[in-house]
Amino acid sequence: MELIGPTGPIGPISPVEYVPGDYFAAMELGKLFEKEGSLEVDLGCGDGSFLVAMARLHPERNFLGTERLLARARNTCRKAERAGVTNLRLMRVESGYAVKHLLPAESVVRLYVLFPDPWPKRRHWGRRLIQPEFLEAAATALGVGGELWLKTDDADYFRHMEKVAAGCGALSREEWKEEMPQTDFERHYAKEGRRIYSMRLIKR
Repeated sequence: MELIGPTGPIGPISPVEYVPGDYFAAMELGKLFEKEGSLEVDLGCGDGSFLVAMARLHPERNFLGTERLLARARNTCRKAERAGVTNLRLMRVESGYAVKHLLPAESVVRLYVLFPDPWPKRRHWGRRLIQPEFLEAAATALGVGGELWLKTDDADYFRHMEKVAAGCGALSREEWKEEMPQTDFERHYAKEGRRIYSMRLIKR
C-alpha cells in the first residue's frame, strides 16, 4: 500500500522504485539489482524514455534513474514495468544530492545529464546542476575511465558547461561517439529543428 504524507506518497510507488534506508549514507548497491553488472545513472530521467530504452538495449548493465517529480517518476516506473526490464531502478531524489551523498565512490561507469533545466535567467544561474562542486562529486562517484555525458539545447547553458568542465582537473573532454536512444525532450527539440549540444567527460 502506498503511504501518503503531507507532500505526497512517502513509500515506494512501484517495485521499480528504490527508497534508501538512510539518505545520509552511501547506498548499498548490492541490494538494488537482481544481477551484477556495471552501473549507469540517468540524472533527472524525466518520463524514463531514455532510461528504459537503454535498459532494454543493454540487459548486461544496470541502470538507476533519479527523478524529483512524482508524475515523471510514476511514468518511468510504468514504462519499466511494461517493458519487463529487471535491470532498472528509480529513486525520487534531487540529482545533485544523489551524486554527492548516495552514490558510493567509484561505483558508476556512466552518468547521464540529458537536457537539464537551463535556468535561463541570470539570477537563477546558481540553481543550474552543472557547477564545479557537482563535477567534483561526479568525478568521485565515477570509477577510473568512467564517463559523464551531457546534452542540452540551450547554447548559453552549454557555454557554462564548457567553462565549468575546463576547470575540473579530474575530468577530461573527449569526442561524443556513441549513438544512443533519444529522450522525450530531444525528440521534441529535433522536430522543432533546434541544435543539440553534447559533451563527454572522462575520469582519468
